[in-house]
Amino acid sequence: MGKYNGFIGYGVTSEKKPGVHRTIITEREVFGDSIINNKKSENPGQVNDNMVVNKQISFLADPYALHNFHLIKYATYLGTKWKVVSVSEQFPRLVLTLGGVYNDE
Repeated sequence: MGKYNGFIGYGVTSEKKPGVHRTIITEREVFGDSIINNKKSENPGQVNDNMVVNKQISFLADPYALHNFHLIKYATYLGTKWKVVSVSEQFPRLVLTLGGVYNDE
């Protein structure tokens, strides 16, 4: 099990003007453990393969993380933002499973 130090992106959707919504991202730094680390390529009928990491990150959740885990959009890993595909609550920790690359708006 390796160590993890990175940022978690929380996204809150707000209405900019009637009918126009945007997501405001708040990043928070976390320290934790890297549980699973493997990667694979997916090719859903495209020219270039998509990179997917099946990495799990476990960190001690502060009150902000516990109350807003449903807003987690991405986690940084090796300088790249990766989509969080699932969050498991194992009190007092949160375990995030990462998937493909997160695309900023």
